[in-house]
Amino acid sequence: MKRISLILMFLFLLSGAGVAQAETSTDQLAWGFKRGHDGVQAEAGTALGQMLEKHGGIYRGNASEKTLYLTFDNGYENGYTAHVLDVLKAKHVPATFFVTGHYLESAPDLAKRMVKEGHIIGNHSWSHPDFSSISDEKMKEELDRIKQQTFELTGQKEMKYLRTPRGTFSEHSLAYTKELGYRNVFWSVAYVDWETNNQHGKQYAYDNIMKQIHPGAIILLHSVSSDNAEALSDVITDLKKQGYQFQSLNKFR
Repeated sequence: MKRISLILMFLFLLSGAGVAQAETSTDQLAWGFKRGHDGVQAEAGTALGQMLEKHGGIYRGNASEKTLYLTFDNGYENGYTAHVLDVLKAKHVPATFFVTGHYLESAPDLAKRMVKEGHIIGNHSWSHPDFSSISDEKMKEELDRIKQQTFELTGQKEMKYLRTPRGTFSEHSLAYTKELGYRNVFWSVAYVDWETNNQHGKQYAYDNIMKQIHPGAIILLHSVSSDNAEALSDVITDLKKQGYQFQSLNKFR
């Protein structure tokens, strides 16, 4: 019996060592991709694509369906989100708004309106840290605070979508946040729209979005951009004319 116990203990230790060796990397990664054009999908490359697939992350949908997923990052309010919501309501388009703690504290009425009008609030972390450089405990705390505050403000019970702050992450953060019940949502259409002192007007935003559009695109826009606010209605109208449909992330495929 003693010999059997020793064998079992040895096997347990071996199993533990195997788990330790299989731990995911905490090396910092930055999201990036080759832009789509003329209806051809954006491409993040084999390595990133396989990593996302392994851990349940997404950045684009089905290449054979003219479906689009509209998302906004809301780190702080700059006076344009109400107009964005007006446009979405008039055009019957769903969106996901990834918010920070600062946004929830400074713009609670807009957060309530997002949920009331059928949109999703996603997790962008409480204080916008680099997820590749913080502990699991800190990561969980960042995410839990957003989820709880969103529920208290809006009544949204579920929070299953995460957009990593700054587009930085690690394979470990992908794996760990998946364990917490999140799907990491990256993007396949974006441009430099967050510099509030470097806006170029409605046409600039329109052109930058439209030339990248492709089937299955997950579009990232920043709500602080006046260019985006001005161009959004025309973007939606003209994409619908091209046969595209806007879907909620809850219907992603």
